[in-house]
Amino acid sequence: MATSSTTTTSSGAGRNGKDASAKTVVADQITQSVQSTSNLLHLMLQSSPSQAKLRKLPKSLLAKTSTIKNTSLALEQLPQIISSLDAYMDEGLQCVPQLETVIQLLSNIENSKVKSLSNAQLPP
Repeated sequence: MATSSTTTTSSGAGRNGKDASAKTVVADQITQSVQSTSNLLHLMLQSSPSQAKLRKLPKSLLAKTSTIKNTSLALEQLPQIISSLDAYMDEGLQCVPQLETVIQLLSNIENSKVKSLSNAQLPP
């Protein structure tokens, strides 16, 4: 498993910059789209008979702009989080043989205690 994560990390290093810039471009385009829609709604608000309904829309759209930016930041951090979790899992998997040894030792200790207790309880 360590080999695959190393390979992914080394090949993914070039893509991280492209991925981050692509995410930034998408987030910026979404933000521009929301702002353009908001501007369009403002124009419609001035000439529309249903102004009460349209009045609420720009506020709710503009409120989502910060959510979009926060989502973008979270998406940018995900590769680092996944990489850290992968490394943590690799370390844990490397400890499995040692844990198996500890489990076997504890089992042997328990078995010897059970045998000594059963031998002590047997009538002579």
